[in-house]
Amino acid sequence: MTEHTASQKPGAGRRLAAIAALLLVLVVVVWTVLVVLDDPLRVATQAVLLLVVGVGAWVALTRTGGRRWVGLAVAAVAVVVILVVQLSRDDGTTLSLLARLVMLGAAVLLARYALTRDVRTLKQSETPGKPVPAARHGVLIMNLKSGGGKAEKFHLVDECRARGIEPVVLQRGDDMLQLARDAIDGGADVVGMAGGDGSQALVASIAAERGVPMVVIPAGTRNHFALDIGLDRDDVVGALAAYGEARERTIDLADVNGRIFVNNVSLGLYATIVQSPEYRDAKRETTLSALPEMLGPGSEPFDLRFTTPDGVEHDGAHVLQVSNGPYGTTTGTTASRPRLDTGQLGVFSLVVPDAVAATRAVAAMATATPALYEGYLTWATPTFEVTSASPIAVGLDGESLEMDPPLVFTSRPGVLRLRLPLGAIGYSPAARATGVKGLLGLWRVVLGRPVHMDG
Repeated sequence: MTEHTASQKPGAGRRLAAIAALLLVLVVVVWTVLVVLDDPLRVATQAVLLLVVGVGAWVALTRTGGRRWVGLAVAAVAVVVILVVQLSRDDGTTLSLLARLVMLGAAVLLARYALTRDVRTLKQSETPGKPVPAARHGVLIMNLKSGGGKAEKFHLVDECRARGIEPVVLQRGDDMLQLARDAIDGGADVVGMAGGDGSQALVASIAAERGVPMVVIPAGTRNHFALDIGLDRDDVVGALAAYGEARERTIDLADVNGRIFVNNVSLGLYATIVQSPEYRDAKRETTLSALPEMLGPGSEPFDLRFTTPDGVEHDGAHVLQVSNGPYGTTTGTTASRPRLDTGQLGVFSLVVPDAVAATRAVAAMATATPALYEGYLTWATPTFEVTSASPIAVGLDGESLEMDPPLVFTSRPGVLRLRLPLGAIGYSPAARATGVKGLLGLWRVVLGRPVHMDG
């Protein structure tokens, strides 16, 4: 995060990859100069073209959508030009040129690996945020039924008492918002929630309202919010360490018509799928199995009217999703958010005009590359509005609701004080995949120096 930049020393594997990448680039440069030493113009031309190949390959490997295809096209054109020029001279250096192109491709792949953020290194490094002392009176609200009974499985009530944390167990008919208010009114200086994303949003709304730090315990089914703030979702008990000496940072929340959400709100097909009984236990599988049928011949866009930043008015979409912070745009990052402190909402819409397009859309989503489908739009904005002629079904952090239009979405920048354990990863998968960029970053990895990360 911008105000909580952390440093990590790269592991041995990343250092070796960085060394190999730089050595391969050096070999390519020296080899190119030696091969065409008697022709300075040819040296310059071939060096420039090889550079274009490398940059194009890097963009193709680390970006999605239009930028990825542009990078791939640029690299391919540069390779063709190099080969055409080379073959026209027929001077016996074609094999060496092919070898240099292969080495350059290998250097790009190694650099990509070296500049990613591995979980092991992050767990051993300083968690992002400012240091804060242990809670004086910590309270954890827990839903024992959430996530198939994770709170009971991990004996969270006993674990809390052993650490001096007051457990508050949600009972049938309890108002979770009121439980959070009562905890803070009773002297809690840190409040937490053990449950799914919908429950996290409710407690987060009160924590933000009262200015009290919050702890997230990943005791839900999928725990997407926990993943994106950099918690280990498999270490439920370990997350309680955030009540001790910890790291605190501020993150954004978002709301729709005043209702807070921490992840996203889905409209259209996704909102309908959320109502499925199978959805809670198998979100991705249920979504992908339902979409082909729902996007079949004759399917009509939902009455969801909105305007994109370029001023174009849309009167329908099959899928519309608004997230608390934009999701990643690079390869391997589209399922999580690199940052939660941008002050922006992420929005995407999907329109599927016919059955053929539906097949392409489902394939793109199944492979986590939705930007490859031409009916997909995505953008970031601090506010967003959706209107309709009738109440709109929504999936809010996985919970099925119906809301009256217009739906007004707003980002609330930096309103939640979030506490993380000292050993937390601290970064989402998208942030870890983004990595640092450039030769300077590679050189820092080679030297084993801390790598500054702004994810």
